[in-house]
Amino acid sequence: MTPLCDAIVLAGGRGSRMADLEQVASAQAIDKPALTVGGRRMVDIAVDAVSSCRRTVLVGPTRTGIPEHVVQTRESPAGGGPVAALAAGLRSLDDTADLVVVVAADIPLLDWSAVQALIESMAHSAVSAVFARDSAGRTQFLLGVWQQRTLRSALAQLDTADGVPMRRIVPADHTVIAVPDIEDCDTPADLLAARLAAQSAETLEVTDALHRIRSRIVPLPVHRIALRDSANTVLAEPLLAGTALPAVDISAMDGYAVCGTEPWTLRNDVAYAGSSDIAVLDEGTAVRIATGAALPPGATSVVRDEHMTFDADGSARRMPTARPSDDTRRRGEDWLPGTELVAAGTAIDAAVRSLAASAEVFHVAVRGPVRGRIVISGNEIRAAGPLAPGETRDVLGSVLPEYLAQCGIDTIDVTLLDDTAMGFRDALTRTQDVDLVVVVGATGGGAADQLRSTLAALDAESIVGRMRVRPGGSQITAALPDGTTVLGLPGNPLAAVSTALLTAPAIVDALTGRTVRPPRMGLLSNAAEVSSPTPRIVPVVADGTRWRADTQVRTAHLAHLVGRDALAVIPAEISADEPVTILPLPHR
Repeated sequence: MTPLCDAIVLAGGRGSRMADLEQVASAQAIDKPALTVGGRRMVDIAVDAVSSCRRTVLVGPTRTGIPEHVVQTRESPAGGGPVAALAAGLRSLDDTADLVVVVAADIPLLDWSAVQALIESMAHSAVSAVFARDSAGRTQFLLGVWQQRTLRSALAQLDTADGVPMRRIVPADHTVIAVPDIEDCDTPADLLAARLAAQSAETLEVTDALHRIRSRIVPLPVHRIALRDSANTVLAEPLLAGTALPAVDISAMDGYAVCGTEPWTLRNDVAYAGSSDIAVLDEGTAVRIATGAALPPGATSVVRDEHMTFDADGSARRMPTARPSDDTRRRGEDWLPGTELVAAGTAIDAAVRSLAASAEVFHVAVRGPVRGRIVISGNEIRAAGPLAPGETRDVLGSVLPEYLAQCGIDTIDVTLLDDTAMGFRDALTRTQDVDLVVVVGATGGGAADQLRSTLAALDAESIVGRMRVRPGGSQITAALPDGTTVLGLPGNPLAAVSTALLTAPAIVDALTGRTVRPPRMGLLSNAAEVSSPTPRIVPVVADGTRWRADTQVRTAHLAHLVGRDALAVIPAEISADEPVTILPLPHR
């Protein structure tokens, strides 16, 4: 028979050993269960881990975002320690359960499987409690399963629970079992290790990586702007016509507006485009009319100039050889008010802006533009002045904005950054004015590469940690807790540009809700010469109806982009008739 299990989650702990974490003034101000790992609060991780229990009590300060079925309570006095918290939790539970699961809300990798292992151990033994042992051999007395009657009895024997250590109530007949991934977080180093462990170490195929980027990055908020300011934005709502086109019946040709059947008596006035004071046409009369002019009241059709002939008395007739036709553009012939002209998700370009103006739409709901900041990392990088031995010229700061513009990104500024943890933290938290931070270098994970560890320390969501492609395998796409996206590019110039042109468009698709267009595909004329066990990004030139790829490529400079038309993403072990993805270069 399956035992009935209730759960108590202890979430009142303060991070007294979390000095300097999260840049708070005092470690006492740190609410440890509210710290995040993998984008989730540790208190939520704990509550989820016991979600299969019958009832759950959360002990600690009242928290938002907790499931409604979870009872929240507080030990008295607040901060009275884990035994006082257990006593408060038990007071919120009846005595009908067989077992009580006890979980502290500072175990970031905890899940149901760990809790289940403890319950199963209890079911197969005659002990009063089972506790978990972590990988360091430490017994975690705040991760265990108790016989409900034993726990109540132990607490009832105390004069007071305030300040009592857990070991005082641990029953003699308990057992300890090894459970993986249950290390708790007491120090900043513990938290960093947990956040690093939560990051994906998976190397993704190109198509899988781009799909993950498009599906995981949260779109930017929608805002309304003037049409004239809509460059590099994407429609968040369909573009609906504000008026009919034409708004009234107009002439499609220079000719004559006529009323009734021929012959027509020609009046002396002329209907020009933009005029609206032409008198009513009577039966059997006509008036000259210009292209785009509104038809006068009473007009039944328009006869173009070359189809009209005149009798000796000045009356007008349609030429006998001209086929009957009406050169009138009727109101709403192109569209009526409310017609959907452009779908949501369409990038606003010159054609869309012109179309919107034609439909009398001057403000649009959009996402974007995507505002980017370029951060070029490396103690050795210099933008100006003579180079000392071992220093390197900044060769990307002035050109990378042009490549990012090709992807739909407006570069706000470019900064150089030394390889220090504090510098990276500052660069990744100073994001109020941008949507995307593009970091060049520091992606490899070497001794001087700070990007991955800084992202982990900030508990950024790792979306793509590595991609199976050369160059660009070490690239990073992540989302900071404030929603800002981070794109980490390799430090070598050609690798940085190639990776940007491959990955940045997917980021823009996600941030703006832009409709994903099918990739441009082509065939290589020298596929056998560039076949490789690993997918590659290689410069190409047009070669008739195909593309010719560079066979020897150096990534330390952009010489291989001079005179090239595009980059090609070449699949591994490509065959002669296997298509490649074409990434056009700017101005090509």
